[in-house]
Amino acid sequence: MARDANATRQRLLDAATAEFAEHGIAGARVDRVAAAAGCNKALIYSYFGNKDQLFEAVFARDIAQFYELVPFDAADLPGYAGRLFDHYETHPVTLRLSTWYRMERADVALPAVSAVNGVRLDRLRQAQADGSVPGHFDPVQLLVLLQAVPAAWATTNPELAGSSSREFRRRTVVDAVRKLLA
Repeated sequence: MARDANATRQRLLDAATAEFAEHGIAGARVDRVAAAAGCNKALIYSYFGNKDQLFEAVFARDIAQFYELVPFDAADLPGYAGRLFDHYETHPVTLRLSTWYRMERADVALPAVSAVNGVRLDRLRQAQADGSVPGHFDPVQLLVLLQAVPAAWATTNPELAGSSSREFRRRTVVDAVRKLLA
């Protein structure tokens, strides 16, 4: 029976996504990834090199999916913040992987992250240059705030996050970004 290398690679990425989201980079175990994917552990090293490179592949795939699902629109930053909030609510793995990346790999610039941020920063610069986005924050500051506001509910303690409906929390995010731009 012939092996489907692409299907095996995808199973490994899916299993590794769950493993890294749950345990972080340091706590993840390639033997658990292999077992969850129904593969030999040696295939991880064959396809990805090592555990760090496996995380990079997982994170790059998640970023590509995120970028497709949550398109950045400099002409509607409050709407973007709302869509970002929605994504964090429905895809908590994205925020978990990002948090592990920031905590455990802060000294490593990943090309996938740099590329996506570069596109968003260019669009913010252009929007500021044409006057459609105010310039009271530089593009980096603005992008940081645009990412932090929608993530605030997902990263606060459950007692606060659970005290209001999802719709209320989303409206709060969109309104906060609207006011940030005023």
